[in-house]
Amino acid sequence: MAEELQELIEKIQLEGVKAAEDKSLALEAHAQKRAEEIVNNAERQAAAIIGDAKAQVARLEEGAKASIKQSARDTMLSLRKEITATLDRLVAVQVHKALSPDEMARILASIIKVGDNKEKVVISLRKEDAEKVEKALLSELGHEAKKGMLIKSTTDIHGGFLISYDSGKSYFDFSDKALAEYLAVHLKTGLADIIKDAAVK
Repeated sequence: MAEELQELIEKIQLEGVKAAEDKSLALEAHAQKRAEEIVNNAERQAAAIIGDAKAQVARLEEGAKASIKQSARDTMLSLRKEITATLDRLVAVQVHKALSPDEMARILASIIKVGDNKEKVVISLRKEDAEKVEKALLSELGHEAKKGMLIKSTTDIHGGFLISYDSGKSYFDFSDKALAEYLAVHLKTGLADIIKDAAVK
């Protein structure tokens, strides 16, 4: 009987140990599976975070490049505008200086000598220049030329002159403003080429 009891106890112990081992193995397998799931989820999340971060960095880089390009364009446009305005002022000042009463009288004398004037030549100047130019023209062309010529002062121009060969019906504009605009257009074309070359380099 004691032997049977001993066998029964050993059997129970063995079954208990086996059950514990089986349970332990099941728990271990479950823990292993759960750990793998956690690691896989963490890797997926990490990959998603890295992908989002890369996409955001790429967007930021593109935005920064676009901002830099826009800023460079704005700077070039602003610089071109400032240079053009300075050029306009310089040309206007130089043309105004070049159109002194003596120089205008010399130019007008050459124009009038060459022209075949059937009608009265009308020359319009600013008041401050009219008298000086008339004196210089009379000394250059003689008093005979005065018969076919009318010099009048005007407040419409600040320098240079207007000349008409048909008694004032139409005029050729040699005012400082018109000449400065004409010169500036040609100078701006060359300036634009210089700025483009500088921008490329």
